[in-house]
Amino acid sequence: MTAQSPTPINIADKFAAFDAHWSPQIVARYNDNEVRLCKTLGEWVWHKHDETDELFLIIEGEFDMDFRDRTVTAKAGDLLVVPAGVEHRPAARRGEVKLILLDPNGTPNTGDIATAVQAVEL
Repeated sequence: MTAQSPTPINIADKFAAFDAHWSPQIVARYNDNEVRLCKTLGEWVWHKHDETDELFLIIEGEFDMDFRDRTVTAKAGDLLVVPAGVEHRPAARRGEVKLILLDPNGTPNTGDIATAVQAVEL
């Protein structure tokens, strides 16, 4: 088996390739993880991930993360990690937000495979 040669991925081009909100698009994989792009608008569902932390890197826009006791706002250039087991609701209340998500392979975006929007390869 030969190693694959590294190839740059243009994030802006990848974001331009889809329009759907709350629909993660896999643009790369490393180790046992997926690099997902996601466009968000409005509120997502309350959920938690019992087995893994969830990492959000805000690329464009202003993003709220609701917790049961507070709301945290992150702006473009900010990184937000939600610890495993913490209930949360992501929201883009002031216009569309573009995010990069780093998740273990196959992680459902609602924490429950039965209600998740499956990430797809872009």
